[in-house]
Order: sequence, then C-alpha cells, then structure tokens
Amino acid sequence: MNTDKIYAEHLANEYAPKDTSKVVALRKLDARAKLPATIFAYTFGIIASLVTGVGMCLSMKVIGSGTAFMFVFGVIIGIVGLLGMGVNYPIFKKMLEKGKQKYAYEIIQLAKEISEK
Repeated sequence: MNTDKIYAEHLANEYAPKDTSKVVALRKLDARAKLPATIFAYTFGIIASLVTGVGMCLSMKVIGSGTAFMFVFGVIIGIVGLLGMGVNYPIFKKMLEKGKQKYAYEIIQLAKEISEK
C-alpha cells in the first residue's frame, strides 16, 4: 500500500474546488433542526444535576444547619433534581421531533436534489 499516493490524493481533494453548496446547506438545515433540542437538553440536565447535588449536600449536612428539617428539605430537593434528570430525555426527544418536523420538507427536497445529480 502506497501511503504517499493516498496522502497526495487526500491533499488534492482538500484543495480541489468543491461544488457542495447544497450539501453544506443540507448540513446547516440538519443542525438548525437539532440544535435547540440539544442546547435545551444540556442546559436542563446540568441544572437538574446541580439541584440534585444541592439536595444531597443539604441532606448530608455539608451545607445548611444540619437539622432534621434541612435533611428532609435536602431529600425533597434531591428528588426534584432526580425527576428533572429523568424527564430530560423525553423532553429532548419531543423537541427533536418537532424540530425535525419543522424542517423535514426542506431537508427532503434538498436531499432529493443532491441525490438526483
């Protein structure tokens, strides 16, 4: 196997003029459909895990006064955070589905144009 030849072909392909504006547009549409759901999922997941951590710290007497009330309050906050983490994925799937439906027609049309070339 001639690695020099493969490297030369790779470089030639990198510098060759590309007529892939439709492919780039297709990638941008795909990203536009998926990005809001992804941003929401990461943000909501981080917030829910931080809430769970605060609840754990309260219940283990790391923060707070260490009373029985703070223990119960910490457990409740921890459960709320765990519930938030639990519903994060279903919410992400719903948002992703809505985003895909919103851009489905444009993406399918552009994909047909690219595949017909």
